[in-house]
This record gives sequence, C-alpha cells and structure tokens, in this order.
Amino acid sequence: MLFGQSIFQSVLERLKADAESDEDVSVSHQIRGLNSSFVATSIEPPPADGARLQQAYRDHMPEEKPPAPKRMPAHLTRISPADVALELDIHPADTAATLADKRRSFAKANHPDGIDPLFRDNATIRMKTANLLIDEAIRRLPL
Repeated sequence: MLFGQSIFQSVLERLKADAESDEDVSVSHQIRGLNSSFVATSIEPPPADGARLQQAYRDHMPEEKPPAPKRMPAHLTRISPADVALELDIHPADTAATLADKRRSFAKANHPDGIDPLFRDNATIRMKTANLLIDEAIRRLPL
C-alpha cells in the first residue's frame, strides 16, 4: 500500500498494472499443470419405474401385524360411585395427606390422559367420582 492512498485505491492500481503486463488475465486463474478440460463427469442412474420403487420400499419396511382387538381393562368397567368408593377405601381416620395420596394413586391408574382413547369416557367418570368422594371426605375433616 502506498502512503496517502486507501486500500481500495491501491488495489485498483495493482489491477491496472496487472492488466497492462504481458500475462494474459484469463489464464491467471487456472491451476498450472491441469488442463482446462479437466472436469469430473457424473453418471446419473437410469430412471426407475414407479412400481419397482414401491416394491423396493415395501421390501425394507417392517412387517405389520394386525392390531389386536382392544379390551377395556376390568377396573374401568366399575363406574358406579359405590365401586369407586370401595376402591378408594376412605375411612373417617384418614387425614388430608392420606387422602391426597389416595387421589394420586387412583389417578395414576385411572386418569383419562393415560388411558386408550376408546376407554376414556369410563376413565373420566371414574376420576370425577373419585375426586368428588375425596373432596367430600376432606370437607368432613375436623379443622
């Protein structure tokens, strides 16, 4: 870089000097020793028909077994308040902590989010009933 010139100006002068020299500018970008016709050729696979592609796809897929018919778990068939109360086993001696534990353990087995969508209606009824019974037991606790 010359003093008093910007980098841009010095680059322009350098390009002008290169253009005026004997070297051919179009050849200066090539790699010495390689021919200008050196180009890698690419071979494209022949086009495949759709049926052959689909069969190849099916050949690599795992075998599907027909889904087994779903049966409702036995505990979800018991939806009456008496059945749910019997399962919860609420006693007058229960405390708020023991009632909360009973609610949690009942929800683990019966919450509709963890049940197959086919049986969620029964699970919802059971959870609503259990929550009502436990809330009533908590209200009856002495203060």
